[in-house]
Amino acid sequence: MKVTVLVGGVGGARFLLGVQQFLGLGQFAGAATGPSGEHELTAVINVGDDAWMHGVRICPDLDTCMYTLGGGIDPERGWGHRNETWHAKEELAAYGVQPDWFGLGDRDLGTHLVRSQMLRAGYPLSQVTEALCVRWAPGARLLPASDDRCETHVVVDDPTDGARRAIHFQEWWVRYRARIPTHDFAFVGSEKATAGPGVADAIAGADVVFIAPSNPVVSIGAILAVPGIRGALRSTPAPVIGYSPIVAGKALRGMADECLSVIGVETSSQAVGTHFGARSAVGILDGWLIDEGDEAAIDGIDVRAIPLLMTDPAATAEMVRSGIAMAGVA
Repeated sequence: MKVTVLVGGVGGARFLLGVQQFLGLGQFAGAATGPSGEHELTAVINVGDDAWMHGVRICPDLDTCMYTLGGGIDPERGWGHRNETWHAKEELAAYGVQPDWFGLGDRDLGTHLVRSQMLRAGYPLSQVTEALCVRWAPGARLLPASDDRCETHVVVDDPTDGARRAIHFQEWWVRYRARIPTHDFAFVGSEKATAGPGVADAIAGADVVFIAPSNPVVSIGAILAVPGIRGALRSTPAPVIGYSPIVAGKALRGMADECLSVIGVETSSQAVGTHFGARSAVGILDGWLIDEGDEAAIDGIDVRAIPLLMTDPAATAEMVRSGIAMAGVA
């Protein structure tokens, strides 16, 4: 079975763990809860959060997926290295270097330094990611949505003077916690970007494509902003099954409710599923899995209610089982 998943953020990484447990990949090798046989997992990962800071290229979603699947993620925070220290951040603050609001960990800095050195040497992000994964052995193919710059910026009223301007998503998310007047999102560079190597093929050649329960605006939305990816989803022969990031009318993490509010979409499984739309119309979904406590009915989309709390990989694997059953590829 070939499974391709569009993911972003901590929730997306945890969803990938559930896919691995179901298929018996990575750290779950030999312990599959789903069908036996040879399986492949490919993750198409958001790059909209990526940024240059302190002279290094930071790719939060790529690293979160790589560390999570490779067994090196901080289990409490859900991002960054396990057993992290912060001496470099403290020294930068002592020098008064900006930005001082971004937590750059010492162990994480090693990854950023290797990535930045390779990028400056001319290697594309996809090749850099492949090289970094040699150390972590994630048990999945991790593909950046694009090798090109395609950063998410946010149009806000600047707290310093009230003027409307665009700031990087990281500043809006980390520094301001999305609590300043916000008007829109812009995917800077997307008009010139192309899908990363292997992305379109992974979608076209999959037996099933999953849309992880990641932030629908700045994770999944940023991936869909890369030219060619939406078209690949619409043309693939594989069923495209999405998982709602809304449980009991609330976004469990990632400030999805604030992001949805900015684009005028209600925080509900019904509204998010409608936002993605049916492939039989002009959207991307064939199926939409919502939490058992929610309701939704969307023309052209098969909607089913299941437990959607990713309390551990085993619970997430059951979510994956339901998606495979909906796709009819088991």
